[in-house]
Amino acid sequence: MDRIRLVGCAQPDPRSAKVLSALPLLSDHIYTVFPGFCDVHVHFREPGFSYKETIATGSRAAARGGYTAVCAMPNLNPVPDTAEHLQPQLDLIRDTARIAVYPYGAITMEEKGERLSDMEALSPHVIAFSDDGRGVQDGALMRKAMRTAKRLGKVIAAHCEDNSLLRGGYIHDGAYARAHGHRGICSESEWRPIARDVELAAETGCAYHVCHISCKESVGIIRRAKAAGVDVTCETAPHYLLMNENDLREDGRFKMNPPLRSRDDQEALLEGLTDGTIDMIATDHAPHSAEEKSRGLENSAFGISGIETAFPILYTCLVQKGVITLERLIELMSAAPRRRFGIPLGQEYTVWDLEKRYPIDPADFLSKGKATPFAGLQVQGCCMGTVLNGKRVF
Repeated sequence: MDRIRLVGCAQPDPRSAKVLSALPLLSDHIYTVFPGFCDVHVHFREPGFSYKETIATGSRAAARGGYTAVCAMPNLNPVPDTAEHLQPQLDLIRDTARIAVYPYGAITMEEKGERLSDMEALSPHVIAFSDDGRGVQDGALMRKAMRTAKRLGKVIAAHCEDNSLLRGGYIHDGAYARAHGHRGICSESEWRPIARDVELAAETGCAYHVCHISCKESVGIIRRAKAAGVDVTCETAPHYLLMNENDLREDGRFKMNPPLRSRDDQEALLEGLTDGTIDMIATDHAPHSAEEKSRGLENSAFGISGIETAFPILYTCLVQKGVITLERLIELMSAAPRRRFGIPLGQEYTVWDLEKRYPIDPADFLSKGKATPFAGLQVQGCCMGTVLNGKRVF
């Protein structure tokens, strides 16, 4: 342990220290140990879509990225909208997960937005409730969900998207879409449901979390809601902080939902990150098959893989450039998400060589999903090992 410095974590217990000391580390290097990262927004695709990802492959990829805890979204088959429908996912987690995987329960039955799921029965077994991938269109139904979640002591984590404003769009409704003849997704489709929901959260007292914010208006709404005392938190993803529509290419690996927006939106997100409006960074790791991502911007599936690359990308592009401190990055990736969702931090560590430089190469991913807009980016920081409860998981 004499070649290891600790950042953001306590001294490991003897069992974990022994595992850390056994990692194949070079004698002339200093390595950095962080608390295990926590991602509250991943898609491990199982049950139902194991050709895209499995809990086994997704959790291995997460461990490689330094994560020891993740929250898995419910757009699955079956949708976890009852205890019976949740059980196959719980069985897979028990049998195949490399790290701690906490499932979400759906807000509505089959994520159709028509009637509430069996939130009462799901509550003891899920980390929170979300209809991720679909926005809850009916405000009265969202109010009912929030009241139920408040009573159960659970967070509502909302994918905020007004379907009436989408108009067949698939990238940001901005300069790139106009110049290249693409149909755009307006920012209002995101911020209008957030504005509705923060009012409902203020009314119900529900703990409300906004998933993957991408535009300046969303930052402003959440900032004002926090100032007014609403119990609201939010996340954004690395690609929204580090890219904008000017980085788009005619390639499916640049297609995600919400889309990469304008430079002004990117700058507002960075400001929200530094002033505390944005509480945490989540990857929205959303793997697809190579064929599904090979159809260009218009026809490829929404979503990219990001759980193996989040820390080195953020360390290189934010910490190394002085945008935020290393300690702040660890807060955003570990302490803050755990605090909001009540996820404990035990003997969980990830060891990094912060001097190692290399290009992002999707062919090396452990995830089944290889699509990333960061392919070829030169980054600094390589995960040397991840330890959970005295066991080496990567």
